[in-house]
Amino acid sequence: MGVGGPVGSGKTALVASLCQLLSAEMHLAVVTNDIYTTEDADFLRQAGVLDEERIVAVETGCCPHTAIRDDIAANVDAVEALEQRFAPLDLVLVESGGDNLTATFSYGLVDVQIFVVDVSGGDKVPRKGGPGVSQSDLLVVNKTDLAPLVGADLAVMAADAAVARGARPVLFTCLRQASGAAPIEVWLRQQLALHRRGTLAGP
Repeated sequence: MGVGGPVGSGKTALVASLCQLLSAEMHLAVVTNDIYTTEDADFLRQAGVLDEERIVAVETGCCPHTAIRDDIAANVDAVEALEQRFAPLDLVLVESGGDNLTATFSYGLVDVQIFVVDVSGGDKVPRKGGPGVSQSDLLVVNKTDLAPLVGADLAVMAADAAVARGARPVLFTCLRQASGAAPIEVWLRQQLALHRRGTLAGP
């Protein structure tokens, strides 16, 4: 599963929360992407969400979307190495480096993808659209607790997201709260069930 979105939107927080929620009953691994650092992987290791060797960092050295969409070889190699070392794996989470609203994953790399935005840029973000907002399998609008502070209207964001996405799902959350990832966990479990039955829709 791919997790993309702009810098600071909450991608790593989401990955950490999902690992904490699922690792007791599933075999997981994580691949993070950063341009020149291993910061996101280091955060996840320090947080202790998985055994350290199950978290691999890819330093892309280029625009983040390139390594998840245009030239996915480094990420594919990282996923395959984890699968060979820890097989069988139930789920591999691939976190993109922070990018803009055009970032999407190649379906040669992931089966489903989540795009994370947050309210700090104002309620115009879903209205701006872009492939990340309109085409991801799930759009997560994070940091809803900041809406009153930045003058963002969540109802406007929901309406604009519906126009941009049609029937594709949108979840509003605050990942700083203990229960913030719970609705996303429910959605992910549904996707895993579909995948196991061979009925996952894909692109």
